[in-house]
Amino acid sequence: MRRCIELAALGAGNVAPNPMVGAVIVYKDNIIGEGYHEKFGEAHAEVNCINSIKEYDRQFIKECTLYVSLEPCNHFGKTPPCVDLIIKHQIMHVVIGCNDSFEKVNGAGISRLIAAGVKVDIGILEQDCRNLNKRFFTFHDKKRPYIILKWAQSNDGLIASEDLAKTKISNTYTDQLVHKWRSQEAAILVGYNTVKTDNPYLTLRNWPGKNPTRIIIDELNKLAGNLNIFNLDANTIILNRKLSKFNNNIEFYKINDEQLTTEAVVECLHKKQINSVIIEGGNKTLQMFIDAGLWDEARVITNTVLFLNKGVNAPLLQNQNLESSNNILNDRIDYFLNKNNDSL
Repeated sequence: MRRCIELAALGAGNVAPNPMVGAVIVYKDNIIGEGYHEKFGEAHAEVNCINSIKEYDRQFIKECTLYVSLEPCNHFGKTPPCVDLIIKHQIMHVVIGCNDSFEKVNGAGISRLIAAGVKVDIGILEQDCRNLNKRFFTFHDKKRPYIILKWAQSNDGLIASEDLAKTKISNTYTDQLVHKWRSQEAAILVGYNTVKTDNPYLTLRNWPGKNPTRIIIDELNKLAGNLNIFNLDANTIILNRKLSKFNNNIEFYKINDEQLTTEAVVECLHKKQINSVIIEGGNKTLQMFIDAGLWDEARVITNTVLFLNKGVNAPLLQNQNLESSNNILNDRIDYFLNKNNDSL
């Protein structure tokens, strides 16, 4: 099962909104095939696992045990049901890490296997398997995306200088890590002031992968069309209270509230099938989500040798548990979890 989890993680950033899944097939304590879900819309882990078995070993499939990190699907989506494939190959023992809470699965795959006479064991490294797909489970169980907060601050707790001039806080290597983080999420979100002041691209330039969808909170649609967020590098959604329209890769999404609350924002992202978002600024937007308790992780970068003395205060995190810290040169990165969130 640990190998299943290792394989599944290789699909990070490429399978959303589907879960990451890994599978191995074992004959007499030897792995003879393995696979993982590599890309959304393409073959699932079980298919790739079975297809990887060498011709000589295929004669042993009926005597094998299939290990899979998540309950096999029992419905037609982008691909046929994996349960049908397992039954077709007469695999009589399946070991499952955790069940799939998606309403079209949620025990139906397990029930189908048992009805076909397959021996099923479930709950092997269950919490590890659930943590692997914390984005997927949060989306389906809590009806909202998995929310990560990120900001960089000086050693005296400021995120910008007094004159709001663009200030380089984190180093080049930390910036590369941030772009890796972006590649792992479905969307990146910032507020109006961040776009107006910094004119960011909000894309991957220092790491390979697919650009996340850019989500911009601009209540009154005041941002000019020549800003970098309006280029063609990534899909962009402008959340506002004035109009709805779609133009090329830019969608203006009207939220019919007197103001754009955090609840309205996450409801929109859920409706758009966005299962994870990294929020990168600014102070007002980050604090809004913190105050609402609508966050799962926070990643805070502190330049330990930079002092700005006067400027914009960093957000004030609440109800956090420090999980770990590490350093990249002079940057310390602290990883926090929201201790008020129910465990997955």
